[in-house]
Amino acid sequence: MANEFEKASRNKRTLSQLEKVLRTFHEELGGEGSEKRSLRAFCAEWLEEKEPSVSDAIRKFYRKTVEKLLVYFGQRADHPITEVATADLVRFRNTLAEQIGASTVNHDLMAVRMIFRTARERHRISEDPAEFLKPIREFDDPSQTKRRPFTITELQRLLSVADDEWNSMIRIGLYTGARLSDIALLRWSNVDLERGELRFTARKTGKSVLLPIVGPLQTHIESLPTSDDPHGFLHPRAAETFNRRSMSVDLSSQFGSLLDQAALRPLKTPGSSNRRRASALSFHSLRHTAVSLLKDAGIPMYGV
Repeated sequence: MANEFEKASRNKRTLSQLEKVLRTFHEELGGEGSEKRSLRAFCAEWLEEKEPSVSDAIRKFYRKTVEKLLVYFGQRADHPITEVATADLVRFRNTLAEQIGASTVNHDLMAVRMIFRTARERHRISEDPAEFLKPIREFDDPSQTKRRPFTITELQRLLSVADDEWNSMIRIGLYTGARLSDIALLRWSNVDLERGELRFTARKTGKSVLLPIVGPLQTHIESLPTSDDPHGFLHPRAAETFNRRSMSVDLSSQFGSLLDQAALRPLKTPGSSNRRRASALSFHSLRHTAVSLLKDAGIPMYGV
């Protein structure tokens, strides 16, 4: 043991590395290995404790944040939670900031801090890597992040650069106002062309959704390649992308690339991130577009 610590001292190892030496000796002497408590296992333990004491909305928020964290760490999520360093969480924060808004990132960081603070309180870790993790600076100019509808001209430009699958998802988003993740996971069993209805369970809220399929949308869906499998996806590539990451950031990034191709997003300047060139347009803007078009057509909002 003395030799190991001398070697560690000469190599100027960190406290977490010294703890790993101690855990190894502890296991060799027959003790229970605390190292087996992985990041994934601790997050599951933390969620299990939190869920009975919070509302449904908070519960879903915690689950979503944990999902993002575990997806980011990938296979490392099964490594000991003691191996998570502040630099890892900084990179996690910065990765999210390139894909989603600053306020959403900061909301996620709040839950991440709670997870690691609890881990320290339970002596799973000796140092809290999230303790001094700083939030993302939000834009001072609200106009930079305020969402707005697409104009007809902008929609035409967007559809002109989209491939068949994205063209389909954009049209469904426009005519239904559904979220990107729900559209990506639509199956043929969710479509009833005879009744002109679209039925699915919203991933974000867990609620059942019933939407009418209007004429132009029905014509479009009828033109899609059909599948003999009722459980087949309307948009197989998007569904595969979503399921591979278990989150929609990849799809959001792809949609952002379409905005770039259609020249609908500010150009990226050297040294800037996607966050700093946030656009007033996103996939969710299609929902605003639908509402705006209905309003212009004189349809009362209570009928939407």
